Amino acid sequence: MSDDVITLYEAIGGDATVRKLTRRFYELMDTLPEAANCRAVHPADLHGSEEKFYEYLTGYLGGPPLYTDKRGHPMLRRRHFAAAIGPAERDEWLLCFRQAMNETIGNAKLREIIWPPIERLAHHMQNQE
Repeated sequence: MSDDVITLYEAIGGDATVRKLTRRFYELMDTLPEAANCRAVHPADLHGSEEKFYEYLTGYLGGPPLYTDKRGHPMLRRRHFAAAIGPAERDEWLLCFRQAMNETIGNAKLREIIWPPIERLAHHMQNQE
């Protein structure tokens, strides 16, 4: 890899932006009436979920592998299997993520690059019809 290649993590603004993105994501999930189904499958206190998602997203976007360093392989589908995730929960999660991303990542091209794999990830997490 050449020195002029940067990661998505760096391109969006690094740690500060990932923190803002995950914070906004959970604020939206916690407050939007249209995210009630998604919110209902999460613990009452979202702090732990927010921290894990921040760690995961940091590595996912090419930053430090915080999640895997602390917790090992993500095994996301298995870790989420206890939660009933159907189309409503999946779509509400995506709604919150898209809005948080639109509010915290200024560059539209970067949002376009990030969105498709996030959408695939959300569909992969669905475990109910």
